[in-house]
Amino acid sequence: MRKSLLDIGKALLPAGVRSWLVAKQREHRLQWPRAGAVDFGQLRRLTPISPVFGHDRGKAVDRHYIEAFLEQSRDAIHGRVLELGDATYTKRYGGDRVRHSDVLHVTAGNPEATIVADLTDAPHIPDDCFDCIVFTQSLQMIFDYEAALRTLYRILKPGGVLLITSSGISKIARRLGRDDWGEYWRFTTQGMQGLLEKTFPGAAIEIQAWGNVLSATAYLHGLAAEELTREELDALDPDFEVIVSALVRKAES
Repeated sequence: MRKSLLDIGKALLPAGVRSWLVAKQREHRLQWPRAGAVDFGQLRRLTPISPVFGHDRGKAVDRHYIEAFLEQSRDAIHGRVLELGDATYTKRYGGDRVRHSDVLHVTAGNPEATIVADLTDAPHIPDDCFDCIVFTQSLQMIFDYEAALRTLYRILKPGGVLLITSSGISKIARRLGRDDWGEYWRFTTQGMQGLLEKTFPGAAIEIQAWGNVLSATAYLHGLAAEELTREELDALDPDFEVIVSALVRKAES
């Protein structure tokens, strides 16, 4: 990929010269587009276009990235698989590689649940029993997330894989007092890397960020993935982490 003139200038010019140029740019209002001249169009509003992440308009932008991650990781979904809430992704991406499917829910009453447990304290789930755990968009909902990850480590077989996604740039999905659970945290790739190294000692960890400034803006306003082109969605900028994903392979011993 060819570097822009700005990238080349940053690489070649001394820091002092770059600072002087930036100061002059601000002094003479040489930004482009000119400051104050940006047309916000229909995005100049104080409420999102969709208050429900774009689910009423099509596929939510975060789901595009979550499903892209699971698609590229589908070979890891095999054997005995645990998923939270329902088995949608286990069925879609695991197929006939899945020998047994379990669904975990924190409270009784979910007809799909085969295990009822709070992951922060779940001694009744046996050690080393799952080949794969599909853990999407849940970590930010758990206040004691380290305790939950320690449980996931314990119940995952040696060599088993945890597939995890969490929100980076996002509106709040749950509010304590208005829903059954709160939403407490946001994770960056750096934070996720350090957290997983701490709770999954010796594991092979692959961290990835998904998103760019356009898809982040669209997601915050509740536009659907279908309202962007595939190229716009799939351009990845590490400075705009809409979704953070991790494939974590537990150490064999």
